[in-house]
Amino acid sequence: MARPELVDSHCHLNYPEFADLPAVLKRARDAGVGLMQTISTKRSDFQTVIDIAEKNPDVYCSIGVHPHEAEHHADLTVEELVKWASHPKVIGIGETGLDYFYEHSPRDIQKKLFHIHIEAARKLDLPVIVHSRDADTDTIDILESEYKKAPFRILIHCFSSSHELAERMVKIGGYISISGIVTFKKSTDLQESVKKLPIERLLVETDAPYLAPVPHRGKPNEPSYTRHTAEFVSTLKGMFYGEVARITTDNFFTLFSKAKRP
Repeated sequence: MARPELVDSHCHLNYPEFADLPAVLKRARDAGVGLMQTISTKRSDFQTVIDIAEKNPDVYCSIGVHPHEAEHHADLTVEELVKWASHPKVIGIGETGLDYFYEHSPRDIQKKLFHIHIEAARKLDLPVIVHSRDADTDTIDILESEYKKAPFRILIHCFSSSHELAERMVKIGGYISISGIVTFKKSTDLQESVKKLPIERLLVETDAPYLAPVPHRGKPNEPSYTRHTAEFVSTLKGMFYGEVARITTDNFFTLFSKAKRP
């Protein structure tokens, strides 16, 4: 396995859009995306994402429950997450967090599970992969208060929130992952945030099959499209593409240190 030019830090390779997974992975590798993390969102994903990671040396995975699914996992425990996440190919806890835009689950259950994921991440020294939508205040409060108790690793995935959230997470050592949303014409606030954030704290992702970047917007997203986001970030920051690819890849391995660098 060659050294990856890029890493797709967040995708969902177990989704039906990727029925022909070998072809999807080949297109990613051909585009320079040499490593991918496939993310679980509910219990029924846990074994599936581990199986995908076990079968593919350039795929790792996470274990966690998305806030949309929180109500159906109210009995989730720290011990359960720790048991699953002890697998050698599991490198992150999540995605977890808060979603007040759709509110598919009650807020109190979302918060309860968020705390449980953080504790599991702390116990295993793995990054907690955070989803936050229309919930900046509570996301900041929970992460900062938990961090004061004892430090843990933080990744704000698919960042599209306020610049304040990003700044405050960076201040306590967190990382920010940029998705194809940054390429959208109306994402001017997000683009300004990316310009200001230190490149040493940025990762790139697809969140595939969602949020395909320009020029593929409206189509199913896939890991090979990570390159479009990285190229757009390089333009925003006035850097060479190769620099952004190298630094965001190094950032990934710094944060997700359980992953073995090829």
